Order: sequence, then C-alpha cells, then structure tokens
Amino acid sequence: MIPDPSSWIHETISTNGLNFHMVSQGEGPVVLMLHGFPENWYSWRHQLSALAQHGYKAVAMDMRGYNLTDRPTRVSDYRMPLLVADVEGLISALGCEKVHLVGHDWGGVVAWTFGARHPERLLSLTILNSPHPKAFAWHLKHNFRQLRRSWYMFFFQIPILPELLIRLAADQTFVRTFRGWAIHKEMFSDDVIDFFKKPMLQPGALTAGINYYRAMLRNVKTLNEAQQFPKISVPTQVIWGENDRALGKELCDGLEDYFENHFELHFIPNCSHWVQQEEPDKVNELLVDFFKRVA
Repeated sequence: MIPDPSSWIHETISTNGLNFHMVSQGEGPVVLMLHGFPENWYSWRHQLSALAQHGYKAVAMDMRGYNLTDRPTRVSDYRMPLLVADVEGLISALGCEKVHLVGHDWGGVVAWTFGARHPERLLSLTILNSPHPKAFAWHLKHNFRQLRRSWYMFFFQIPILPELLIRLAADQTFVRTFRGWAIHKEMFSDDVIDFFKKPMLQPGALTAGINYYRAMLRNVKTLNEAQQFPKISVPTQVIWGENDRALGKELCDGLEDYFENHFELHFIPNCSHWVQQEEPDKVNELLVDFFKRVA
C-alpha cells in the first residue's frame, strides 16, 4: 500500500517529563511502533495506512532524542528504565489499557524489555530485526562474527568523534547506511534518505541517538541483566530480514526458549536490516494476520 500522508495526524503528547511527537492514522485497537537508529517515525510510513485500513489505530512515535521529540542531553537520560517508562506513559496518554507493541532495531530492544517487564499492558509483541537481549549478550561473548559486526557499538563509546565523522560525511554515510545496505535499493530514494538525515543533523540529535549505545554499554549491570532476562508471556512474533549486515540470522537460533507461551519466527529472504521499509507488503501482512489471531 502507498503511504497516505493526507491521513496522518501529527500530535505532541507529554509524559515522563518529555514532549513526544507522534503520527497516527486510523481507529481501533492501538498499534504502537518504535523505530531504531538513525531513524524516526517515518520508518513506519508504509505501516500507518495499511494498519488503518484493517481497523487499527497505527501510532508511530519519535523516540526520546529523535526528530521532533524532546532531546535530553545526558547519557544517563537514555538508560533502559527511562525508555521503558516512556512507552508505558505513552500507552496511558493514548487512553489505552493495552496495545500491540511493534519495535525495530533500538525500538525492538525497548520493546523486548517492555514486553518482559509489563506484559499486562500488551495485546501482543512484534520484533523486527532486533535481537533478544539474552541471546545478544551470549553472542557478543561467544560469536566472534557477531562481535565484529557490532564494532560500531564500541566505536560509539568514544566522545564527540563519532558525531564529528558522521557530520563530515553525512550524505555518504546516510546513503551507505540505507541504500547501501538495502537489497531493494529503490525503496530508499533521496527524499526518503533526507527524511532521516536532516533531523539527525539538528543540534544534539546525533549525540542523542548515539547516547542509547553509550548508556547501554556504560551500565555495568547491562550484561548481567540481559543474562537474567525473564521469559516473555505475551504472544510474540519476530520478523527478520535475512540479509542484515549488522545482526546475523543466527541471533534467532533457540529463541523459543525465551517464551512462556505463543511465539513465532518469520524470516524474509532478500531483505536487509530495514525490513519494514524494504518489504512493507510482507511485513504488513504478517502484522495484520498476527494481530487478528492472537487478540
């Protein structure tokens, strides 16, 4: 389905001490979608209209620090408990008891954690190309190939330098990150790439996005908490583009051990990390089918 910007509703919702920009379309059970780095709400443009057409209220937010949402300045402002509290506050601000939660990349990390800590607020959980925290912790210790793929996480721990280098070669960096990684490169026109690049070049925006990584690795409890990650009880599906340069397909091995109830895994071949943008029709079909079956 072609995105329909004329039907998108932009609004600002205040919660957890911040103002969050959100874009929604449709009426019905709420589907709250969390984006990753270096994106914003626009990464869900293909899902907004499709979900609305099937009787859902699709809501795509700008995560804290991104685009039109408030941008705290400290690394500690991006710790996982605060990110989880953002989601809980937004669900309440939307007037919902429960939602279908969908997360990609860093949004997926937050969604994994929210699903484990607050199952009472969810109808279902969908994760797109974001590893389960316990599985990721294991692979960082035992899988040299994944450790090498994750080099950027450690590079981002350096103050100032990552932001400076990205700014110096912003055009090339964003084209390489999106179109360069994609299998279906036509999905990332210059206009689409600009929709991600320009907000990230706002003052403080690159630092805010990178602070997610800094907050994660500077917390000495992170690895231990990942290893003690509780099993997830809400119905969950994982959608994985098989040609992800940053996250290997093997991160999905044995995922069924991390769930108490319904879990399913869907691989999408010939698709990169940017799965909901590159194969929107397949992702939309999986989302709608899953929602209808589990809730």
